[in-house]
Amino acid sequence: MSELPVIDIAPLLGRGTAGPGDEGDESTASKADVAAEIGAACQDSGFFYISGHGVPPELIARLDTAARAFFELPLELKNEISMDKGGRAWRGFFPVGGELTSGRPDLKEGVYFGAERPPSDLPLHGPNLFPVQVPGLRAAVLEYLDTMTAVAQAVMGGIALSLDLAEDYFHSGYTADPTILFRIFHYPPAKPDPGEWGVGEHTDYGLLTLLLQDSNGGLQVHTPRGWTDAPPVPGTFVCNIGDMLDKLTGGLYRSTPHRVRNLSGNERLSFPFFFDPGWDSEVPPLPYTEGGRARWDGQDLRAFTGPYGEYLLSKVAKVFPQLGADVLD
Repeated sequence: MSELPVIDIAPLLGRGTAGPGDEGDESTASKADVAAEIGAACQDSGFFYISGHGVPPELIARLDTAARAFFELPLELKNEISMDKGGRAWRGFFPVGGELTSGRPDLKEGVYFGAERPPSDLPLHGPNLFPVQVPGLRAAVLEYLDTMTAVAQAVMGGIALSLDLAEDYFHSGYTADPTILFRIFHYPPAKPDPGEWGVGEHTDYGLLTLLLQDSNGGLQVHTPRGWTDAPPVPGTFVCNIGDMLDKLTGGLYRSTPHRVRNLSGNERLSFPFFFDPGWDSEVPPLPYTEGGRARWDGQDLRAFTGPYGEYLLSKVAKVFPQLGADVLD
């Protein structure tokens, strides 16, 4: 088991304490209790597990099955939905080594998705690309996006309460029209090479990440006590906060470095769901918050001013530099 806490968020969803997909009994925990647990986790490591989320196991199973079918396709068929075909929407498939973290290729392949929208000139907005060979992927992904958006709004309600804000502080403001990004990553087994990472050390960009992992571990989190594993815990999602929540709280809630190395000897799938501020939202620090620990990379997030979309573009263009040069310039 991980040292990271498991927090039952059922009260935030108006449900009793329960396993995923169950109705459960009346919870003895209140929203305030859950918010206090979330606040403590955000101040400690910025990482925790959530249970009681109500995401149907059947949906997760369909998503997993369709994702595995896609990654089993030959490369030429996967490339039929390559990211260069997604244009400014920044959607589609990339091969192993096609994504960079801190300038180094990651040992993974994956597919980028986002909220399904009509074609647009706005970067990272538009329709998704889905493979014709795996027809079930489209329905599973779109249902998953809707389901996880509701879960993320509930978690952000708990974060708001933990900061002595109204529960709908984010839902009625920064996330009234959130930036929704979703990835499916496939990691081949890694060699026991200290320099080889599925994903190198990094923090996430936005407000909140909800991660579904398969049964093969590999995620590591840099807590105040050092690097610790965040192994799969059945029926839960790993939740972590991103740079914008760090910025908004003045460093009280810290976006924490994490990395992935798949040493299981098996293929590994992960499904990170990113719940971020609205594209045009600016995220100044709350007036009563003060900075905490120095960031691992020396970056001062307060130095960035402007809408979240500009911050996000500055980051993703480093992850895919050639695509950024071709699409965004």
